[in-house]
Amino acid sequence: MNAYGNILLIAMPVFLLLIILEMIWGRIKYNEQQPIIDTISSLTSGMTNILKSTLGLTIVIVSYGFMQEHLHLMEWSKGSIWPYIIVFVFFDFTGYWAHRLQHRVNFFWSHHLVHHSSEEFNLPCALRQQIAVMTNIYTIMLVPMALIGIPGEVLVLVGPIHLFSQFWYHTRYIGRLGFLEYIIVTPSAHRVHHAMNDIYMDKNYSQIFIVWDRMFGTYQTELTSEPCVYGMRRPAHTWNPYIINFKHWYTLAVDAWHTQNLGDKFRIWFMPTGWRPADVLEKYPLFTIHKMDELKKYNPVYSNAFRAFSIVYLSVIFLLLCFLFFRFGEITKTEALINGIFLLLAIFGFTSLLDKKQYGIASLALVSIGIVAFCISQDDWFGLNTFLPFGSLLVAVYFATTGIAAAWFYKTELSVTANENISFAHSV
Repeated sequence: MNAYGNILLIAMPVFLLLIILEMIWGRIKYNEQQPIIDTISSLTSGMTNILKSTLGLTIVIVSYGFMQEHLHLMEWSKGSIWPYIIVFVFFDFTGYWAHRLQHRVNFFWSHHLVHHSSEEFNLPCALRQQIAVMTNIYTIMLVPMALIGIPGEVLVLVGPIHLFSQFWYHTRYIGRLGFLEYIIVTPSAHRVHHAMNDIYMDKNYSQIFIVWDRMFGTYQTELTSEPCVYGMRRPAHTWNPYIINFKHWYTLAVDAWHTQNLGDKFRIWFMPTGWRPADVLEKYPLFTIHKMDELKKYNPVYSNAFRAFSIVYLSVIFLLLCFLFFRFGEITKTEALINGIFLLLAIFGFTSLLDKKQYGIASLALVSIGIVAFCISQDDWFGLNTFLPFGSLLVAVYFATTGIAAAWFYKTELSVTANENISFAHSV
């Protein structure tokens, strides 16, 4: 956990800088202004994912260390570069098939749909990563690495490198890259993957090497005659990453409950993504986009003051997240867990407020009260006073102030009628 936290301390500011540069470039070069609330939603999704990962909020069925210790048939000499190369290629190959499984099977779609929930395509949407996988189910795919004796520390190093290498190609501002289109995943290739046009659906699953799609028949070139339309056929219509992550599973559970066919109650989980029992499909229809001009982007109306409040609130959460990772080696696991839970709850309340939900203001109020009470009772915020005199007091005052501000914004922002809450701007 400490090693991954240290990696994130470097990666997160770099990603944030690149996101800002992309926004500036789009404004200067193309006179485009990326939707700030969509970007904020993407960032909160990334925060929930890394908090879940670093805090170990996953049920471990079997660890890689256990498999490697009991299954290894060979050992590698220290300093050999081959284990790193083998793992990188193995991650990419199995990543292709896991990715394909997530798109093709109802149950596994919930493991991935958050990444496709943005109706934009930009660097921030790369950070939309899942929190729905509650077990280390995909560890079973590492059995071949355990058999050939790959050390666990190799996976720990290569894993983040492989994951972070997928960040750069989430952009519309880089065109086709010539011969590289035949070797690696490029922005053009990945734009196809994120598009929901009929011709682009379920294409380009590769993560680093595009050769897997070309080998297994799932490659599709981006066509100038068919502009990509981004999002999901069943739109999320929320900024809340928790709702996005579990919405599909909830739909499956409700459909399984409603269907009168006993077989369908079990079959629905393992059928192709989007499949629903016939009796449920007729009685409980869900809005699904069939033609691209049916997409109406989720875009509630906000005041400039609320947008400014949102940017400040997210910035403070980001700084507190960085401080948590900075302190991983100094605080106990229990303290890290408490700190992380405060941040996770703050993100839930904040994104619920973005959706203008009543429970959003209630959640933010409870978080503010909890953080203020914690700072007063502990007279510190996980060691912040050591680096910043009266740091815990500043944290307490900030959250007390934002709790009051959120209540005021909730009242003023909801003055917009329900019919005005969604701007039906067509995607092009």
